[in-house]
This record gives sequence, C-alpha cells and structure tokens, in this order.
Amino acid sequence: MLEMIEIDIDHAVAFRISGKVTEGDMSLVLTEAKEKIKRHGNIVLLEQIDSFDGIEIAAIIEEFKYLFDVGIFNITKVAVLSDNKWLETMINIEDTLFSTIKMKCFKIKDKDLAVKFLNAT
Repeated sequence: MLEMIEIDIDHAVAFRISGKVTEGDMSLVLTEAKEKIKRHGNIVLLEQIDSFDGIEIAAIIEEFKYLFDVGIFNITKVAVLSDNKWLETMINIEDTLFSTIKMKCFKIKDKDLAVKFLNAT
C-alpha cells in the first residue's frame, strides 16, 4: 500500500509505503511527479518506507514507462525514511550511481531532518 503524504515543500512528491507496491500505487506517485515537474521544473522526493513486501511486475513496468517518457533528470534530491539498515546501504549505493541526484537515508523519527535536506539549496 502506498499513501501520499504532505510536506511543506511545493515541488516535493512525498509518500509512505507499507506492504506491497501495486501498479495503482506506482501510477499515483508517477502522476503526481509529472504534474509537479510541469509546474516546478525540478522535484524532490520523500519516501517513507514503514515496511516493504515487494512490488508488482506491473508497477515496475509502469515505472519504466515513466522513465522512458520523463526520465530522472528532473529529480534533484531523494530522502528515504527507513529504519532498515539494508535500505540505507542501498541508498548509499544509488547515491553513487546516480551522481546527478543527491540521495540520503534517514531514520523514520528524523523526518524533519529529511525535509530540511530536501529544502536546502
């Protein structure tokens, strides 16, 4: 399940994941991202991962369609909220691979720090 959440950044797409990510969930996030890119040019992402039980193949296909259509160059920063150590390791690897996007992992309790990270220029 995926739930959109609000943070005090106009150009942010923020959401919470618990359980399995479906095609509908992915479509919701990607539609929001497209709309914010049209309005603001660049966006930042905040992902709070309470639990993760996998992702539907259809959701992955939806994400690939988005990447083909829009790309990732409009994403400047990603903050991930999670208490899972393995996810922090993955974010550090992705931060190295995607050098044009600043990525950082925060503990769920440190949401305010994550928002400050996204809001800093």
